[in-house]
Order: sequence, then C-alpha cells, then structure tokens
Amino acid sequence: MTKVVMVSGGGRGLGAAITRELIDQGWTVSLGLRDLSQADVIPGAVSAHPFDANDQASAGTWVEATMAEHGRLDALVNNAGILRMVDFEQGDEDDLDALWAVNVKAPFRLIRAALPHLRASGEGRVINVASTDAKRFRQGTSIGYAMSKHALLAMTQAVRAAAWDDGVRATALCPGAIDTDLIAGVPGVTPKADRLTPETIAGLVAMLLALPNQASVPELVVNTRLESLI
Repeated sequence: MTKVVMVSGGGRGLGAAITRELIDQGWTVSLGLRDLSQADVIPGAVSAHPFDANDQASAGTWVEATMAEHGRLDALVNNAGILRMVDFEQGDEDDLDALWAVNVKAPFRLIRAALPHLRASGEGRVINVASTDAKRFRQGTSIGYAMSKHALLAMTQAVRAAAWDDGVRATALCPGAIDTDLIAGVPGVTPKADRLTPETIAGLVAMLLALPNQASVPELVVNTRLESLI
C-alpha cells in the first residue's frame, strides 16, 4: 500500500518542491494549506486540507482528515515557517510571538496529533525543516528566528526519545539559504547564485524518508558557505 505523508505549507516554494518530489517517489501527499487553491497547480496523488499554524484546532483536524481519507499516516514533514527580523533593536513582541506560533507551536501540535499514527506505522518519520540558524547564531541574522529554530531542533530530539521503540525516526533538516520568497529582501543574505535550490532540499527529504529504521539521521546540516562550527 502507498505510504502517506503530511506536508505543511506544501503548496508553494520549498513545500511545493518537496510535494512534487515525494509524489515522484510514489508517496501519497496530504497537504496542509491556508489557501487550498495552491494545491491546484500540483498534479498527482495529493489531498488538500485546511491548516493554519495560528489555529490550535487545525493540526488535529488535519491529521483526522488525512486518516479519514487515506487510512494511514507514515510521515510528517513540518515545512511551514516564517522569518521576521527580531533582535535587541528591531522587532517587537508580536513578531516574536508570530515566530514562536508558526515555527515552534504549530509543529509541536502536529507531532502530538500525528504521533499515535506514526507509531502504528512501525516506520513513522518526522522531518522538521529547521535551518543552519538552529545550529549556531550568526551576527546579522534574526535572533527570534534562530531561537525558534533551536527549539525545533530540540523538538526533533524529543520525538526520537519518545517513539524510537515504535520505529519512529526524526530528523532536523538544517539547510542554509534556500532560493525562495522567504529570504527575499533580507539584508546580507547569501547571494542568489550561492543559494540552495528547493529541488536540492526536496531530494534530501525524499532520501531521509526512504532510509530504513536502522539508518537514522538525527540532524542533516546543508551549508551554503564555509563556517568553522558547522
């Protein structure tokens, strides 16, 4: 039977590339979207469901809808995320709260709702799309964003500890700059020619999901620049 994966924010940018790659690899993809029309441009084995990171109930509703439509759940890719500039001089509490809501609390709710089904799979997978900013702080980046991605890394480790014996494996995928709208206009960002493509990261997601239980990757850092610590 075809395996089923949930992908948050899978209708555009990196999420759309992940969705297309997983369809090509034979997965059935359940998309969680704020705008359901985004699914119209992605042909293949896709179902689209409402998901809003700021709506506490939508995580559980999306998981339930996926199970009702497909009857199983084998993987969860927490891809949806936002970037706002918050440091000791810029940004405010609303910006910090938004980063925490989308980048941390929403993935937590999804994992909590999906975990029983991932345990039942025996080969459940969770991939949290973090960032190189989850591994260190680099001057000039958003402190708030880095804080949220550090938290996502810790959450990944917690998933491994909670459900390892049931065959659930989790990976924090930590790429550098990806050529998407997320970083458009960010001062000092990696030049376009040096950025990762969404398709490169999508291929890595597919590879991680295909690994057997005996080959678990807790973190995968994909850098775009030479750094001494990562």
